[in-house]
Amino acid sequence: MSSNVPIFPELLARCTRTAVHLEMRDAYAVDYEAGPFADWRAGFRHDPDDRASWWRPWLDLITETVDRGVEVRRARIVSEPVSEYIHYEHSGTFTNIAAGEQVRWLPRRQASDLALPGNDYWLFDGQLVKWNHFAGDGSSQGPELTEDPAAVKLCADAFEAVWERAVPHDQYKIR
Repeated sequence: MSSNVPIFPELLARCTRTAVHLEMRDAYAVDYEAGPFADWRAGFRHDPDDRASWWRPWLDLITETVDRGVEVRRARIVSEPVSEYIHYEHSGTFTNIAAGEQVRWLPRRQASDLALPGNDYWLFDGQLVKWNHFAGDGSSQGPELTEDPAAVKLCADAFEAVWERAVPHDQYKIR
């Protein structure tokens, strides 16, 4: 495993077929989301009709990637009833969809019999895993890359199993 990880846009730029992301935490405390989460808690909601107010570099990156023919999919395993943070994520996921991502949600109870890795990850072209490590408080502990065939297979199989059971974003109702 490597700790010398290229920046995410570079990893996505190398991608030619698929980029899949599995999220399994009920809360994240990443610094760059502290402000938007606090704003959401105070009642702010993005207006879907005012794209200029919520379009940001991440969404440009995803759109550019999808426009190159790369399928970008995200699956989230969530506890129900959902945490306040997951409610926040759900309310803003329409922006990911607008950028071309496909997003699905899987209630954690429906994942009990699935073999899942111990960390969230991105899998690029079914060959490279970018682990996302988090501390107990949800803060980022930095990424790590691996091309280990066993880890790649575990992540590919886990993602497809989750994706098959998960509910498309437009059909998933917050509980």
